[in-house]
Amino acid sequence: MNMTQKMLAEFLGTLWLVLGGCGSAVLAAAFPELGIGFVGVSLAFGLTVLTMAFAIGHISGCHLNPAVSFGLWAGGRFPASELLPYIAAQVTGAIAGAGILYLIASGQAGFSLSGGFASNGFAEHSPGGYSLTAVLVCEVVLTAFFLLIILGATDKRAPAGFAPIAIGLGLTLIHLISIPVSNTSVNPARSTGPALFVGDWAVSQLWVFWVAPIVGAIIAGIIYRSFESRD
Repeated sequence: MNMTQKMLAEFLGTLWLVLGGCGSAVLAAAFPELGIGFVGVSLAFGLTVLTMAFAIGHISGCHLNPAVSFGLWAGGRFPASELLPYIAAQVTGAIAGAGILYLIASGQAGFSLSGGFASNGFAEHSPGGYSLTAVLVCEVVLTAFFLLIILGATDKRAPAGFAPIAIGLGLTLIHLISIPVSNTSVNPARSTGPALFVGDWAVSQLWVFWVAPIVGAIIAGIIYRSFESRD
C-alpha cells in the first residue's frame, strides 16, 4: 500500500472511532430511560476498533491513535519515517469525526458544549473528580497495557486472525476501568477532536492526553522487545 492509501485508511478509521465512541457518550449514554451508560460507551469504543481492524488492518495496520503508532515504533514494528503522516491523518480524522458528531448533536434543542462533549479532563473536569496525578498514572498504565495487547496479539507467534477481537475487547476493558477517572483517552487524537470544539479547559488540559498515552505506549514497546524471540 502507498502512503496515500494508508493515510486515508487512518483518517477514516479514526473518524469512525470518534464518531462511534464519543458519539455513544454524547448521544446515547444518558438518553432518558434507555441510556447505554458507561458499559455501553465502553463497548462502543471497543467495537469501533474491532470493526476497523478487520476493515483496514490490511491497509494501514489500523493504528487510529498516535500513541499506538509511537508504541509500535518503540517496539520495532513501525518505521519512524511514517510517524508524522500517520499522526496527521489520525488527528484530522478525529477532528472530522467530532465535527460530524457536533452537527448531529447540535440538532437537538438545548444542546450545549458545556456538557463536555466527551472531552477528557482531570480535577473538576474528571467525571469522578480525580486529580492530575491519578489521571496521569491511569493513562500511562492503561495505554501501556493496551500496547502490550496490540503487540502480543499481532505477534507472528500469536494465533492468526484473532487480533482485532483481543484489541477491541482490550479497549472496552480500559474504558470500563477509566471513564470515571479521565473519561478515557489512551488516544491523543480521540482527545483532540472533541477538545477543539469545547475549547477553554478542554484545550488547556489536552497536553495530559498527549503526553501520558505516548509515554505509556513507548514504555510498552520497549518492554515487549524483551519478549521477542532470540532464536
